[in-house]
Amino acid sequence: MEITENEHYFSIQFRAMASPCEVLIEASSRKDAKRLGKITRNEALRIEGAFSRYRDDNIVHKINNSNGEPVQVDSETANLLNFADQCYALSEGLFDITSGVLGRVWQFDGSDKIPQQSDVSALLPFVGWDKVNWQSPWLSLPARMQIDLGGIGKEYAVDRVVNLLRANTDAPFLVNFGGDLHAGAAPTKQVAWIVGIEAMRKTADAVNTIALQRGALTTSGDAQRFLKKDGIRYGHVLNPKTGWPVIDAPASVTVAGNSCTESGILSTLALLHGADAETFLESNDVVFWCQR
Repeated sequence: MEITENEHYFSIQFRAMASPCEVLIEASSRKDAKRLGKITRNEALRIEGAFSRYRDDNIVHKINNSNGEPVQVDSETANLLNFADQCYALSEGLFDITSGVLGRVWQFDGSDKIPQQSDVSALLPFVGWDKVNWQSPWLSLPARMQIDLGGIGKEYAVDRVVNLLRANTDAPFLVNFGGDLHAGAAPTKQVAWIVGIEAMRKTADAVNTIALQRGALTTSGDAQRFLKKDGIRYGHVLNPKTGWPVIDAPASVTVAGNSCTESGILSTLALLHGADAETFLESNDVVFWCQR
């Protein structure tokens, strides 16, 4: 954990959930900034440890290796599964936490390695939340299927940290976990936190700056994870029904909301709606920015 200080606030930086994490906070002293930084980092690492599908010592690993046997989950996991279940229903199956198995054939590393249709089709029988038996607190996952909570985990971590910081300080702060942000309050020396949205196609450092006083901003896009072949760019957001990248999706979608969990699912669903992303967001009456 690294702590730096400027004229108005302390910056606390560390890595978690495969992302750079930072908190800007108007702490009363360096000692206080360190205390709040530890709270932030510990919670981020706790959530990563609890829900990462790349570990072999957590509930996700237990579920993914249950071979069809029912698994009893704790209340926190149950709440996340309930949220995933709601998102699946509201999106008519576009948001599906069982679609992570498609990563076996899709490696979005910037290369031109597009999988064969036969390889994608072979995995589709193992995708589909409707095939899972979820009766809280018991989950029965068919053999060879997996769940992946990565689509909601980082946003959930931001919201958890925001609640913890509010319980431990009255100071204004901004939490930023890999571009998913939440401002607890506006800074005292200026009207708002000034946030830049990264340009997705190398046109500028930022295509927009946003004055964020309070609340969340999340961005979903394909800046870092994509494939390109024969002039066609394949973004990393996959349609779980076809197993292929969504057609005509925006380069990025940024959504403002009351929480990162709320705005994060909206920005993800917008990408999943492809050419209809803006129509989807307008129908949900949210503040958003799209890059195409």
